[in-house]
Amino acid sequence: MRTYNEKVSIYHGMASTIALNFSNNFFPIFAITILGATNYQVGLISSLPPLIALLMTVPAAILLNKAYTQKKIVAGSILLARLCFVFIVLVSYLPSHSMQAWSFLIIIALISVPNTVANIGWQTFISGMIEEERRGQFFSDRNRLLTLVGLIATLFIGIVMREASASTGAYQILFLVALLFGILEVYFIMKHKEEPVRVEESLLKKKSMDWSIFRDSNYVSFLGAALFFNFAWQMAWGLFNIYNVRIAGATIFWVSMFSVGSMLMQFFTFPLWKRWADKYSNLRMFIWAAIGMATTPFLVVLSTNLYYLTMIQTTSGFFLSGTVLILFNLLLEKSPEQSRTYCITTYNVLLALVAFVAPQVGIILLEMVGMESAMTINSCLRLLGAGGFFYVYIRQRNR
Repeated sequence: MRTYNEKVSIYHGMASTIALNFSNNFFPIFAITILGATNYQVGLISSLPPLIALLMTVPAAILLNKAYTQKKIVAGSILLARLCFVFIVLVSYLPSHSMQAWSFLIIIALISVPNTVANIGWQTFISGMIEEERRGQFFSDRNRLLTLVGLIATLFIGIVMREASASTGAYQILFLVALLFGILEVYFIMKHKEEPVRVEESLLKKKSMDWSIFRDSNYVSFLGAALFFNFAWQMAWGLFNIYNVRIAGATIFWVSMFSVGSMLMQFFTFPLWKRWADKYSNLRMFIWAAIGMATTPFLVVLSTNLYYLTMIQTTSGFFLSGTVLILFNLLLEKSPEQSRTYCITTYNVLLALVAFVAPQVGIILLEMVGMESAMTINSCLRLLGAGGFFYVYIRQRNR
């Protein structure tokens, strides 16, 4: 039986999933096809948001730590981020491709400011509302439902707009629909029942950082392994976009099918990963998810056949579901409860730094050694990231 907040959280997640599936999924193809973005600019689509997150995470955490309630801050941040879609709709009216592409990137950066506050706020907000013993089951069920919603939304886009990859109007419609669902996100965030936090005056002067978290060896070892894995994981994001659109010639329809295949697999496999994590531990199962993630870049560049690429994206969804579900649970599991906000903040700050650098390293590798070699190197690094978690697992087991 679900609690009221669990139900509202799922409704909020559904609206958020649709908003992001109608926007973020199509930012790269919009930039390449309509705005004439270069490979470097395509890489910046992935790199700019974490750079802004890096600058904004600590101020956001200080703001949230001193707030009596967090849902108003989270809701306001989401609204500001989604309203920026209006500017993306208008960017194609600028006089030159160069101006359009750079303006688009500036808007992406601006969106990242409220998004950072919203993301950190939601993580701490929801972790305080869901009891620890219910988290595994709740996030498994929530992710599964949201994956189904995202699958249906993306499939709809792919079918309705299959011949509209070169149509500016098609993308404008997508982004305006995303705005409408963004407003619905705000509504459901505000529907949560949040107990106001009684903040004493001494806590209002609370330090912005608790360095004692770095004395917790479980958290520190997780942090190191997670950052390296995320570096390897995110390094290929720009490469996938460039390969799929420029080399394989994917249209809106095929970009949608890649996402649909991945999400369909995630829908069916979230319960498996949850069951395995409960039986064998989050850490042990994440190693296998990370090993599976290492195969994707290598397999993708074996062919430009769009049916083959759809199959690879579908099978990769099996390992992606484990990665998405378990990594967040590991963060909460390895973060001491009394300093959880600091642990989450530190993780997000360092992750933002990694996420800014990683796609740029991927683009540099592409220019230096070509697409196939860059993807192969990325597979090796992802496998090394799985090895990092194996080291953490062995180290903790032997204690």
